[in-house]
Amino acid sequence: MESEAYQAVLEDLKRRRIPAEVKEVVRAMLDKQAQDVVVLKIKDISDVTDYMVIAHGNSTRQNLAVADEVKRRLRRVHRLKTTNVEGEAAAEWILLDYFDFVVHVFTRENRRKFALEKLWMDAKQYHFSPN
Repeated sequence: MESEAYQAVLEDLKRRRIPAEVKEVVRAMLDKQAQDVVVLKIKDISDVTDYMVIAHGNSTRQNLAVADEVKRRLRRVHRLKTTNVEGEAAAEWILLDYFDFVVHVFTRENRRKFALEKLWMDAKQYHFSPN
């Protein structure tokens, strides 16, 4: 059974004005219990991509499960395939590039070390965490 906190996060996600594909990434990550899911809207401040979705897992095994679920759901629901995947071998930092958005799945230590939220601190941030 899903918790009330989880349901509240999903309701918040529905209200946000972000693309459906990015919302699907957030749902997939939350379903695999990724931690501290953050969406950065960098569309107006970077030419790299429009959105970044950042989260971390509690282990490299969980990181792989999160990344696999994101790929599976986007392929099934939105018929999207990644343009590039990096980091799956070590699973310390997995990057899934979908051109209009990029997904980052870190270990807790690497997330702190690389601090993408601080690097892109001018971006609009959306936080999704039922914890």
